[in-house]
Amino acid sequence: MAKNISNRKNMSGNNRPFSLKATKKTQKVNLQTVTVDGKKVRMTAKEIRSMEK
Repeated sequence: MAKNISNRKNMSGNNRPFSLKATKKTQKVNLQTVTVDGKKVRMTAKEIRSMEK
């Protein structure tokens, strides 16, 4: 099992249909499983891109 090493949390916002009635929604973090130093870890896609630079 890969260990989650990311500190990022889900973002929240509102769904806004044509009637403008607001309902809560959450946008989850894009977690990917990668191998770092021979261990499988779960990192966000943004962290993986910045690590490759």
